Amino acid sequence: MLLIRCIWQQVLPKSINGLSLIVSEQLGHDPFTGSVFVFCNRSRDKLKILYWECNGFWLYYRRLDKGKFQWPTESNEQTLTLNLRELHWLLDGLCY
Repeated sequence: MLLIRCIWQQVLPKSINGLSLIVSEQLGHDPFTGSVFVFCNRSRDKLKILYWECNGFWLYYRRLDKGKFQWPTESNEQTLTLNLRELHWLLDGLCY
């Protein structure tokens, strides 16, 4: 099972090293576990996805030309765990 953690922080200027430090130091998660860490900007039109695979990180970036991602804004939690289907809904702009 793939563990997906959605993180609401203004971190889009950061690259792999900066994002992995946020995951480990600020959130207390291990970025090398194979979990997927999804970061969203404040305006909810950009996402970065950090993922560790075997011997290196993947960093995915997605920017919407129109519209916004249906990001959970009412959660008091700093991270939110999703399953793979919910991640696809998020990326497709659907509510989960």
